[in-house]
Amino acid sequence: MNILDGRHLALLAGLPLQYTKVMNDATPISAKAVTGAVSIGHTVCPHDCPSACALEVDITADGRIGRVRGANANTYTAGVICAKVARYSERIYHPGRLLTPKRRKGAKGAGDWQEINWENALDEIADAFVKAEAKHGAEAIWPYFYAGTMGQVQRDSIERLRHAKKYSGFFGSICTNMAWTGYVMGTGALRGPDPREMAKADVVVIWGTNAVATQVNVMTHAIRARKERGAKIVVVDIYDNPTMKQADMKLIVRPGTDAALACAVMHIAFRDGYADRAYMAKFADDPSGLEAHLASKTPQWAADITGLSVEEIEAFAKLVGTTQKSFFRLGYGFARQRNGAVAMHAALSIATVLGSWQYEGGGAFHNNGDIFRLNKAELMGTAYADPNVRQLDQSQIGRVLTGDAEALRYGGPVTALLIQNTNPVNVCPEQRLVKQGFMRDDLFVAVHEQFMTETAELADIVLPATMFLEHDDIYRAGGQNHILLGPKLVEPPETVRTNLFVIEELAKRLGVSDMPGFGMTEREHIDLILNPGGWGDFDSLAEEKWIDAQPPFEVAHYLEGFGYADGKFRFSPDWQSGPSPNKPPKNVPVMGPVAELPKFPDQVDVIEMADAEHPFRLATSPARNFLNSTFAETKTSVQKEGRPELMICPADAQRLNIADGDVVQIGNGRGQLRIHAKIVEGAKAGVLIAEGLWPNKAHLDGEGINVLTGGDAVAPYGGAAFHDNKVWLKTF
Repeated sequence: MNILDGRHLALLAGLPLQYTKVMNDATPISAKAVTGAVSIGHTVCPHDCPSACALEVDITADGRIGRVRGANANTYTAGVICAKVARYSERIYHPGRLLTPKRRKGAKGAGDWQEINWENALDEIADAFVKAEAKHGAEAIWPYFYAGTMGQVQRDSIERLRHAKKYSGFFGSICTNMAWTGYVMGTGALRGPDPREMAKADVVVIWGTNAVATQVNVMTHAIRARKERGAKIVVVDIYDNPTMKQADMKLIVRPGTDAALACAVMHIAFRDGYADRAYMAKFADDPSGLEAHLASKTPQWAADITGLSVEEIEAFAKLVGTTQKSFFRLGYGFARQRNGAVAMHAALSIATVLGSWQYEGGGAFHNNGDIFRLNKAELMGTAYADPNVRQLDQSQIGRVLTGDAEALRYGGPVTALLIQNTNPVNVCPEQRLVKQGFMRDDLFVAVHEQFMTETAELADIVLPATMFLEHDDIYRAGGQNHILLGPKLVEPPETVRTNLFVIEELAKRLGVSDMPGFGMTEREHIDLILNPGGWGDFDSLAEEKWIDAQPPFEVAHYLEGFGYADGKFRFSPDWQSGPSPNKPPKNVPVMGPVAELPKFPDQVDVIEMADAEHPFRLATSPARNFLNSTFAETKTSVQKEGRPELMICPADAQRLNIADGDVVQIGNGRGQLRIHAKIVEGAKAGVLIAEGLWPNKAHLDGEGINVLTGGDAVAPYGGAAFHDNKVWLKTF
């Protein structure tokens, strides 16, 4: 998940995000409860999820963890966490965990390793970087990271080394860009109603997220609304997933057609008098222009595009149109389609047409990234960042490493990588290009990891990393409203090291350790991150466990105006140069077919449309027991998921004479793979679903589903369209 840092503070200028401290009834971290021989530690789930759940962890007398559960006192976590984190002892004590540094002996990928000590490993990495810089310049080194931990210190310190050394920049595009951009294009800010208000809604619309699998706390509050208020739960998604099974109203749309549904709902709102014209006159830029544009966006028009019936669209529009407290919970599914930014903006616009923002339990929420005011300038070394250094796109690592001139920004090759917190050989698009790049003889790769991932298997040096219970860090929850402390609770194995340690030691060897931000402990960094925002320091946060940073109702619901200077919501955003929390730097050219994006909310087919040669659309949706490639190494998660499978609707299976469990082949111009078929109700004809993310080696041909996904830049500001693929399907 991408992050907000000093580059994005302009979006916050002038926002009255004052913090009104409320009573925190949680037991201080410094006062651990003790039950018999077990003490209870308090921390935060570090993984790449919007929830950042507050955790309580049983710690035995011998310093090992036992049961992990959600903190009841945290009003968002509310005692509920996902099953994969609840069984975390299975991961931290896994027999396959990396425990010693390793140097490659044989050919890349051959699995022939030699154990070395930390000093020699770090010396060799630094020496490789110095040689790469001497031959091709500093931009030949590319520090590459992502959200394997969402801890601010352990994740983002790598940026300080990058800026100090003028190594190639990192444009983190892979997870959030289309969703964040579409939301902020409308609101002007990345914040929204208190997500706990879902429990006060009369309709909760869960759109573009399989929350049961990926954000379980969304369901906690939605189901509370149902139990206490009789609220209806509506789910909009592309197949009948576990969240859909909890819905009172199921809307299964074809992939990439969400905007058509949104437009028809707004058409009906204007037609039937649900639109709040007085609200729009005060808070929106061009309601009359939107109404005129939507005149042709009828339910029948949308039905033809989405695969829904006219009756389903009419019923949905009436439900939200006649319910003031309609809460639209918009997810990251919008960040997986090439038209995702437009679709997010269209779905978001419904709340403005209806005036839902005015009511507690109403409005539209995606991410609260703007509310936290964390100061990471020192942590990330932004003071010495050079805007002229090229920025390479995370999602195009395959193209970067195989010498694509455009991906390299027409500069020299990347010949050295330092990788933390991510597994690109498994998770990135255009997997064949990625692996081809990693196999280059002239590419040096150092990977700091917890397990021997498929990326680590292709490295020259592998370093063992701590897990979140073994170091101090601080977290902020984009999907909720808390800043949370994750202190060290147990001792790590003697031979593993933190991310911060690796960055500090490399800085010493590379001659930049005297620059601002280096030489500090995790706790010192946390103090600097918190202080300027008025949040206190490490010790005060240790007393409170978390801080409720939710702004006042009027600010969260934009009742004092939206985030633009004129306070107006944008029905007609500037797709060419409008705001986004993760906008590409000026030295990156325009991304994708921006000129095709519409003036007002509309269906725009810049997606991979099915054709005669590729009659199916493929989505690579998340699995319940994995989180990206994390947890794919734990025994229970693998047992529960079974094996890689391709979901096919009964009509398509019958037409192609495919039985459940058959091996089929799918492919497109990027590659092909074999996979077992799973016949399921609740998918549209012509739509295939591969839940993952399974390791490549778990597939029949040793190549994973990302062989089929594309890395072309998405309009307007980049991203990776993982669910947007046209494919053929063959039987044997």
